[in-house]
Amino acid sequence: MAKPLSPEGQRLKDLIDFDKRFYFLFLVLLFLLIRYLTNTFILETIPDFENLEAKGDFMIFHLFNLANYIWTPFSLLWKFTVIAFLFWLGAFMVGYKVPYRELWQFAMISEIVFVLPELIRLFIFLAPDSGATFIEIDEYRAFSVLQLLGPENIAKQYHYALATLNIFEVIYGVFWVYGFHMISRRSFKESILVTLVSYFLPLAIWLSWYIMVYRG
Repeated sequence: MAKPLSPEGQRLKDLIDFDKRFYFLFLVLLFLLIRYLTNTFILETIPDFENLEAKGDFMIFHLFNLANYIWTPFSLLWKFTVIAFLFWLGAFMVGYKVPYRELWQFAMISEIVFVLPELIRLFIFLAPDSGATFIEIDEYRAFSVLQLLGPENIAKQYHYALATLNIFEVIYGVFWVYGFHMISRRSFKESILVTLVSYFLPLAIWLSWYIMVYRG
């Protein structure tokens, strides 16, 4: 017999009780809009960009961005699939059987956390007199270790890893603790363990590997 949902689990279940198909469409459109506006501001930071644009010097830049826009929904679907599998596998490793479909849906819902740093970057560089350069906009990661230490003070090899270590990863982890607690009906202590094993451990391995194989 399944365990009853805790009050926290029930509130979360009620909160995310909506059409997931429309939510996915909303998420994709939101990411596309933010990235399009950010790329537009990046272009405007380049000196004499209007004349260069007229001559077609940014054709490669536009083609690359177009490919990125087209790939956005597929990259999100791939990410949800991988994250859900990691949680399913992590739960299995510690002896819990959890429905993969619900994990996948929660991976999609919790992705909203990563809209916030994209929005923050957009709003910070929205002012035309911000004086930001192309590199500064491209590398900016809100509330990250990289921003705290300053990208100019850190070797390129560590930029990606330190940018990934940010407050939003912690919030994402907290989301998953509550999500796994709701889906599996396990205690918060058990949900924290699964989140550490399923998300933060693989993340640490991936970032360590990236640093080791980086070639500037």
